[in-house]
Amino acid sequence: MYFRRVLRPSSPARTRSDIPGDAPAGGRPPAGGSGRRTASLKAVRTAGALLAAGALLLAACSAAQSRHRAVPATQAVLAALPRSTPPALLPYYTQKLTWRDCGAPGFQCATMKAPLDYADPGAGEIRLAVARTRATGPGERLGSLLVNPGGPGGSGIDFLQRFAGIGYPAEIRARYDLVALDPRGVARSEPVQCLDDRAMDTYTQTDVTPDDPAEIDALTAAYRSFAEGCGAHAPRLLRHVSTVEAARDMDVLRAVLGDPKLTYVGASYGTYLGATYAGLFPDRVGRLVLDGAVDPSLSARRMNLDQTAGFETAFQSFARDCVRHDDCPLGGPGTTPRQAGDRLAAFFRELDARPLLTGDPDGRRLGEALATTGVIAAMYDQGAWPQLRGALTAAMTRHDGSALLALSDSYYERDTKGHYANLMYANAAVNCLDMPPAFSSPDEVAKALPAFEKASPVFGRSLAWSALNCGYWPVRATGEPHRIEARGAAPIVVVGTTRDPATPYRWAESLAAQLSSARLLTYDGDGHTAYGRGSRCIDDAINTYLLEGTPPAEGKRCS
Repeated sequence: MYFRRVLRPSSPARTRSDIPGDAPAGGRPPAGGSGRRTASLKAVRTAGALLAAGALLLAACSAAQSRHRAVPATQAVLAALPRSTPPALLPYYTQKLTWRDCGAPGFQCATMKAPLDYADPGAGEIRLAVARTRATGPGERLGSLLVNPGGPGGSGIDFLQRFAGIGYPAEIRARYDLVALDPRGVARSEPVQCLDDRAMDTYTQTDVTPDDPAEIDALTAAYRSFAEGCGAHAPRLLRHVSTVEAARDMDVLRAVLGDPKLTYVGASYGTYLGATYAGLFPDRVGRLVLDGAVDPSLSARRMNLDQTAGFETAFQSFARDCVRHDDCPLGGPGTTPRQAGDRLAAFFRELDARPLLTGDPDGRRLGEALATTGVIAAMYDQGAWPQLRGALTAAMTRHDGSALLALSDSYYERDTKGHYANLMYANAAVNCLDMPPAFSSPDEVAKALPAFEKASPVFGRSLAWSALNCGYWPVRATGEPHRIEARGAAPIVVVGTTRDPATPYRWAESLAAQLSSARLLTYDGDGHTAYGRGSRCIDDAINTYLLEGTPPAEGKRCS
């Protein structure tokens, strides 16, 4: 599954979860948050699903009255936890953090303890990495602002140190301590591991548009190997990386920081995490911004299908821009997006038969799988469109696959030494635990292919087969689709972008309809997420909310 995440800035060549993002579970595209890394708060990819641990579901007893978009009236609702802290959890809620220098000027790091299993706090604990940068002043300090870039699997600490802590508006950094947590299983917080780097190279090159039974067997074998690797490396941890548990960790952190309520900005999958927090702890909601919203009421299959359509919408926007340029290899003036898509699809088929040389020191060639990932990576942000245009030109006219390979590597977080970050492993671990799989067998995928190919003639086939990964996961899902109402919560701002590829706008409409106190803020534009992407209207509305507590007017739209 899925999508989304916001990535920190860097050079154009490095251009997410937050994705799914944000990547479909198992490290296959379109992982949600991320053209991902650009010079402002640009979004990349990432999505997730939910629920776990304990009797957290409550059957809905009345029809939902939607202000934005209808949601199922009889679906289970995430129930709030008791307001009082259980005695067994008090040692965690009252712990003292020891802050230390962490190598990045202006930032401090600490380690926070949390129970591995909230249902059985005595069964062991997990150590979670935390970082902060203190409010710079002037002005009265407003407390802590927790940030999450999505994924699932995106490092909050990397995002804080590389962007939010230095790139958020000065007035926000003046009044808030900016804080980040690497969620359980991610980066510095006991990271999930699945494959060694060479095996991951093989995995990312696996053909995800199988043409015959032998290729289907090869793909399912790859999924099984990936899942078995995760299970072998982290058998206990895999059962306790759910979004519900991560949201409960956030509440421990809130208490440890001394904040009576949580103030939070979450992007892509981070919106699912933030909404889950609001559903569990509505009385502790401060100012929550959920940017690039995920709809928790959807099944994994529906999420994947919606994302497939979202990436098609993004590609059509790219194609319309591309054909205006003399160097576009997909056509010239008068070429329709559908014709451009047909040319790209034909190129993918050529790569399936004859991969291109890339000059990669490890001998990797550009096949259909890596090329598709590279194109999808650039769909997260229109700032990456020129880079993608150049990469396609090099591959399609000069038979040089190196630039598309670089885009794919940036998506997978593979560095120049061939090492992968744990993003894709954590992404699969969270997604596959949060929700039952989209598909459980190749036969189910085959039956769904017409719907996926209708949603996207360019990406539909590969994204349908990519959604099979969780069908082989070694741990049974503990969550299911549900609504989140968070009754009694303070106003929550839900942000949706009309042509967001990874978290389609309809998801923002649906989440805003579910949350009892939500205000929907709409960005009419391209790319994944909206805050910090160049719209002064969006930024001013969010900054005013964070600084003054005043949410945007109902129905506010920006461009």
